[in-house]
Amino acid sequence: MLERALHAYQNRGIETAKIIEELIQLAKDMRAAQQRGQDLGLTDDELAFCDALETNDSAVAVLGDETLRTIARELVDTVKRNTTIDWTLKESVQARLRVYVKRVLRKYGYPPDKQDKAVRTVLEQAGQLSFDWAAQLVPG
Repeated sequence: MLERALHAYQNRGIETAKIIEELIQLAKDMRAAQQRGQDLGLTDDELAFCDALETNDSAVAVLGDETLRTIARELVDTVKRNTTIDWTLKESVQARLRVYVKRVLRKYGYPPDKQDKAVRTVLEQAGQLSFDWAAQLVPG
């Protein structure tokens, strides 16, 4: 959302007042998401993975919220332990991560017909989060 707003502003697509409104709304949305994570007992990373898994309505119906939270926690742990700084560039590492993610999903009975989409979504989410994870590893 931030990138979209800044891009529109830079291209003179919106005025300064509008960009300020969008930034205020973004801050409110971020606060609400953080509160939601706290209410569910999830870290920001776990919430992101849980949200990725919840895009499948049948998974929510079959597994329930508690199991999805458990899956999200295990996925964050598994993906963090098995990513490297350049993992998004190495197909072998991506393939290994897909296997790990599928194992976790199968372990908890995630609907098989939706696993491929869930794996893609989880890896996309991991790609976004890995920048933050890498930054945490760099002493500063």
